[in-house]
Amino acid sequence: MAQNNENMLFIVLVSCVATIGGFLFGFDSGVINGTVDGLRSAFNSQDIGTGFNVASMLLGCAIGAFTAGRLADKYGRKSLLLATAVFFIISAWGSGVAGSSVEFIIYRLLGGLAVGAASVMAPAYISEIAPARLRGRLASIQQIAIVIGLFSAFVSNYLLVNFSGSSTAEFWMGFEAWRWMFWIELFPAVLFLVALIFIPESPRYLVLDGRDNEAQVVLNRLYGDSAGRQKLVEIQQSLSADKHKPKLADLKDKTTGKVRTIVWVALGLATFQQLVGINVVFYYGAVLWQAVGFSEGDALLINIISGAVSIAAVVITMYLIDKVGRKPFLMVGSIGMAITLGLMVFAFGNADVDGNGNLDLGGLGTLALVSANAYVFFFNLSWGPVMWVMLGEMFPNQIRGSGLAVAGLAQWTANFAITMTFPIMLASIGLAGAYGFYTLCAALSILFVAKFVYETKGKELEEMHG
Repeated sequence: MAQNNENMLFIVLVSCVATIGGFLFGFDSGVINGTVDGLRSAFNSQDIGTGFNVASMLLGCAIGAFTAGRLADKYGRKSLLLATAVFFIISAWGSGVAGSSVEFIIYRLLGGLAVGAASVMAPAYISEIAPARLRGRLASIQQIAIVIGLFSAFVSNYLLVNFSGSSTAEFWMGFEAWRWMFWIELFPAVLFLVALIFIPESPRYLVLDGRDNEAQVVLNRLYGDSAGRQKLVEIQQSLSADKHKPKLADLKDKTTGKVRTIVWVALGLATFQQLVGINVVFYYGAVLWQAVGFSEGDALLINIISGAVSIAAVVITMYLIDKVGRKPFLMVGSIGMAITLGLMVFAFGNADVDGNGNLDLGGLGTLALVSANAYVFFFNLSWGPVMWVMLGEMFPNQIRGSGLAVAGLAQWTANFAITMTFPIMLASIGLAGAYGFYTLCAALSILFVAKFVYETKGKELEEMHG
């Protein structure tokens, strides 16, 4: 395809608009980190109750991710992204005004629908408008947006606690600081809604929907007239053998009747990303560091450091992913996470227990902090961005929506399970036991990548086969 007629500025701008959904994904996921004490105080919840208040959004995420892929095949990628923006706005406002656990959970479930839908639709949309040679880099912007969203939530939470004294103290207009932590999200959510109005629909969806003329207009605007016409023919040819509307049954091989191998690989990518325990750090970072003796303010400051480390790691990946490929990053990340998690287990397992029942790391505190941030670095160098890049690009056009639906459901279900069980594991087998499980999963992910993951670098979406 000719590169000199590509409207690169337009492609990058459209990709950046889609990744505002990633920013909100990250902010909405990270904001809960600083509100745990406020939720516990406001709603009188204990370990299991707190776990469900924190994890409730993830049930919505699982539903949102599953339905988004299917609804996007029916109504379009842009339409789904617009709906997610509206849900983000409703959830941000409602989570802050909630007067009970039930009300809070309802609004967090709505936010979860938005996060789940954005998590699968934003990278899929970017993959469907980006040139193959830049697809990994542009789709990686999604992960940068996610970690910037997390980082912004951590900074916002930290500043609000600093100004008010604690998350449960009044901050402004008679409302507690933890409520304002949610309301801050209204600003990027409204920006997302407005910006989405100005981006085009995915040309591959338009062809799937039989709107070839509209697809041609979008492709010409993205790649230039000559390359746009060529790409339209390639998309049409990739769908010509099977012109029916996409459905979940397409995930089975027609010859054998078994689920396609590519679906199992996607499910493995989606679940291992969560089984290594990364969202325990993001959702419960403040609780984790307070459990080993840090103050609430210091714990939130550590979260900010972790957020900055995450951004640095993803920038490296964005720069190199289209040169090095996807599989090498996953392998390096799995090995690095297994080692750093193992060091955290060693630190937690050899810590003393003080009179309040908290771990006293003593001289091992530095090892735990360095290992935790190295772990965050390795995750965001690899499984963080690469999993989303691969899910957005690895499926053939006919089954992309359905494939993303089941992979997204698996990812968020695993996320929910890990998040819901952490407070219970913390109270029963302790930090060393919980992180021992995550270490085992990181080690198993090495074998998974080596045996089952194949490289997608530089391939056109029309070259992907199931």
